[in-house]
Amino acid sequence: MSVRYRLLTALVTLLSAGMPAHAQQAPVQPRAVVELFTSQGCSSCPAADALFVELAKDPSLIALTFPVTYWDYLGWKDTLGQPAFTKRQKLYAKARGDGQVYTPQAVVNGTSHIVGSDRPGIETMVREQATTSLPVKIAVKEADGALKIALSASEIVTGEKPAGVWVVSFSRKTLVPIERGENSGKTVTYANVVRAVTRVGDWSGAAVSLTAPLAVTQQPNADGYVVLVQTDQHQRGGPVLAGTILGAAR
Repeated sequence: MSVRYRLLTALVTLLSAGMPAHAQQAPVQPRAVVELFTSQGCSSCPAADALFVELAKDPSLIALTFPVTYWDYLGWKDTLGQPAFTKRQKLYAKARGDGQVYTPQAVVNGTSHIVGSDRPGIETMVREQATTSLPVKIAVKEADGALKIALSASEIVTGEKPAGVWVVSFSRKTLVPIERGENSGKTVTYANVVRAVTRVGDWSGAAVSLTAPLAVTQQPNADGYVVLVQTDQHQRGGPVLAGTILGAAR
């Protein structure tokens, strides 16, 4: 056995002895959730799509892409679009009270919006909200074939109804060749394209632990997921809620 090999073995043994076998790096608590509403039929969208590929690399952000369907009549049907995403964008606009629905549109923490290709504007918006947003801390783990979600307590007010706990499944990277319409001939790369949004429980302000089947994370074409806590966007007999995102975790 060479001297070099013995030294390497000793070093590995020393490091292992000083570190518990189950030790894991603490997860990064995200500063914000940034949603992009985009369309393959929108000539202004590829710049925003490219920006979100970069934003998705930031471990302190959760960047999600929601392709919408209302530009499908322009000659190319969005291959990733879902009517539910169009509805989500319109509910945000209704909750804010400004009625502004457009592409590319970025929505930060479910409350503020800006043009999706405006990187300085998005970064400013995230920075302004970072000190007050996402008050609910979330710990997520997979165990025994189930998804375990632990939510912290918070004094934040959710309204008369509890906030929803959602699993958002997505494809980390998707390439789409566009054959017709305003982006004809382009191949666009999308980051974190949402495939399904599934409610797995409620949060009313107190610390709580939830368990959901791991199958909720295993949607067709999805290879990643996040957990969100978000106020309900409608309330019967009362005002429309803002759909504010209160917590998020990978």
